[in-house]
Amino acid sequence: MSTKTYNAKPGEVAREWYLVDAEGQTLGRLATRIADTLRGKGKPQYTPHVDTGDFVIVVNAEKITVTGNKLDQKQYFRHSGYPGGLRSRTLREQLERRPTEVLRVAVKGMLPKNRLAAKQLTKLKIYAGPEHPHEAQAPKPLDLENA
Repeated sequence: MSTKTYNAKPGEVAREWYLVDAEGQTLGRLATRIADTLRGKGKPQYTPHVDTGDFVIVVNAEKITVTGNKLDQKQYFRHSGYPGGLRSRTLREQLERRPTEVLRVAVKGMLPKNRLAAKQLTKLKIYAGPEHPHEAQAPKPLDLENA
């Protein structure tokens, strides 16, 4: 008797929409749950090489919290591509200027480094404030407690 291994096919994956309120949430712990949801790790039909994940909408990204002294010690680097073009900002400055990028970079670092991860990252929608334009998708709250 041989059992067949199930492989999800890209066309037959049912996608859900989840809503997360980032207010008061810890950055790394929230990013981990979001990354797993984007990859589809919680689903029985999870297949590593197929995008089986769900959409995640994050609101109140500007109100995310961190522990310790990260607000002033954690640095975000970017390079213009020119010699001497390395620029850095602290987490506090980045939250003031581009709060959505803080969470996006954290989630991106938790996804695999390949083309599939780039595709999965497009399913992440982040908004600094409490409003989002995805009411039509009827998003469900993402259960953050039962990881």
